[in-house]
Amino acid sequence: MEFPKLKNKLVLAPMADISILPFRLLCQKYGAAMTYTEQLSAIAINRGNEKTLKLAERSREEEEVGLQLFGRNPRVLLKAAKKLEKNFDVIDLNFGCPSKKIVNQGYGSALLREKDRIKDIIKTLSKGLEKPVTVKMRSGFKKVEALELVKVMEESGVKAIAIHGRTKEQGYFGKADWEIIKQVKEAVSIPVIGNGDVVNGEKAKELLDYSKCDYVMIARAAMNNPMIFKQINCYLDDKKEIEIMKEDKIKLFLDYVELCERYDFVNFSNLKLTALNFCKGFEGSKELRVRLMKVKTKETLIEAVKNF
Repeated sequence: MEFPKLKNKLVLAPMADISILPFRLLCQKYGAAMTYTEQLSAIAINRGNEKTLKLAERSREEEEVGLQLFGRNPRVLLKAAKKLEKNFDVIDLNFGCPSKKIVNQGYGSALLREKDRIKDIIKTLSKGLEKPVTVKMRSGFKKVEALELVKVMEESGVKAIAIHGRTKEQGYFGKADWEIIKQVKEAVSIPVIGNGDVVNGEKAKELLDYSKCDYVMIARAAMNNPMIFKQINCYLDDKKEIEIMKEDKIKLFLDYVELCERYDFVNFSNLKLTALNFCKGFEGSKELRVRLMKVKTKETLIEAVKNF
């Protein structure tokens, strides 16, 4: 199977502690053409870990969704993917996470140093699964290595590549290298999803025009504002930015709470984090932040946001 043809150019990135089912639904409501689960451990899935399997839940309401896995053993990854592939549109391999904890175990961006293992993993999953296999990667570990790696990935059976224009060593600092995204697009014939420093419609158009990538992946900008997908889509259509008001963000949070309740994802720490993220950048945000740090219940949290 090939990578699905998406209804627009925008994709939500997989993000730890963020990309749960309610958040994905909210982003799709406002225009994300595809979303991903956060990176899930293949070992934990195979062990039947309840927390991990909860994070792998998908709703019938969702459109295109990818299951993102991390691991380094091809057979372990294949077994985990087989358990869940029927529920997802693609199986995505994480070769990009720069987290020290993940890298020290040989997962995520650590695999960018192991070309033969990458080849083995992709070949094993591509041959063993019915759904298309995709990859999310960084431009390299300490230096840019992507051009050699993406050709190996395509030859091994990958159907799309999402590339973040930073190395593992850069983390989330410095300017994303859009030139490497452009070069990757020129090097392969499969869809390329560009990622890095897209914070509004203007930046999304710049990246699409410059790199000729097929799609744009939004990460940190979506954490604070799932409505960014609507803003960017409108800009790409007619070059007009939609202004998001404080009232919009309050409704966004209340919708998120309702989705968490509907799908049994209510977690107080997550709700507090989401409220803090959604309410950034407005008059009174600092005062609200202080208030939210003191609340102890879901009810007082919701009331504080309503009164923002």
